[in-house]
Amino acid sequence: MTPAFTYQALPMRVVFGAGALAKLPDEVDALGLTRVLVLCSPEQEDTGRAVAAALGDRAAGVLPEARMHVPVEVARRARELAAELGADGCLAVGGGSAIGLGKAIALEHDLPVIAVPTTYAGSEMTPVWGLTEGGEKRTGRDLRVLPRSVLYDPAMTLTLPAQLSATSGMNAIAHAVEGLYAPDASPIVSLMAEEGTRALAGALPRVVADGSDLEARGQAQYGAWLCGAVLAATTMSLHHKLCHALGGTLDLPHAQTHTVVLPHALAFNQPAAPQAVAALSRALDGAADPARALWELAGRLDAPRSLRELGMAETDIPRIVDAVLGSPYANPRPVTADGVASLLRAAWAGEVPAALPR
Repeated sequence: MTPAFTYQALPMRVVFGAGALAKLPDEVDALGLTRVLVLCSPEQEDTGRAVAAALGDRAAGVLPEARMHVPVEVARRARELAAELGADGCLAVGGGSAIGLGKAIALEHDLPVIAVPTTYAGSEMTPVWGLTEGGEKRTGRDLRVLPRSVLYDPAMTLTLPAQLSATSGMNAIAHAVEGLYAPDASPIVSLMAEEGTRALAGALPRVVADGSDLEARGQAQYGAWLCGAVLAATTMSLHHKLCHALGGTLDLPHAQTHTVVLPHALAFNQPAAPQAVAALSRALDGAADPARALWELAGRLDAPRSLRELGMAETDIPRIVDAVLGSPYANPRPVTADGVASLLRAAWAGEVPAALPR
């Protein structure tokens, strides 16, 4: 029997496929925007300015200052500039940093956001915002920050290096994994999570092997879209809490941190989430141990598999345990100090993920 559930479809428009960027002026017009502030990271400045040039006089300016974890000082600068320029909308070109900055402006000024993703992180599909201040990352949900329009064009990911493609895609898979055992999961969400995981797990080795493979990059974007939609529809659990604590407290790189933590957080929860394990097994070519399969996938992609190589010191583990326990998320398995510490030690050392004693 199909269980009772609630599913809330989010009000956004997606334009998907090769050449989708050419439709950007139409999306701007459809939202009635005339002065759009283009946001990007310093590394994406050339891309941001090229997109702004394509908009002509509808581009109010370019702010190439997006940073990981959206520091409040960067958000403040962006909000002030949007007001100075009289911007009536934001165009975020990039990954989670640029899109997160657009969300920070929307949260304060209620300006509509258009997203042009250049990574596979999936932030563009969610009403989740995050701001970092004083070594602590705060997150929340607000429909005002949900991008009104998202344009997925695989050509926009061609400059994404192999390792960033790998970790960005693993970050997206993490959204799907947590959605499968979230307390508010539904059959619709579970279908998206399984399909998104299957698409990314199949596409990422091809993307890493040949960065010019547009078909593989399009498949990865398809997976990222689905996984991002899962994150938007469900409650985050231990994995995301760990990554928010590691990123906000230690300023570890976002996608790489998700890549390292995911197999260990999944191994911790697998004994309490048999339906999620079954779905992930199907998505990962019948893998009996999805946590081990994801750890091995990261290895094949030459992605980081230890927090130590990301710059974390072993002595940082107690700080992260305290941060996680200070504001726990819903989780299928009880979260304890000993359990989190053991998980973090394994992730720090880069060990093969293993189920911890219940």
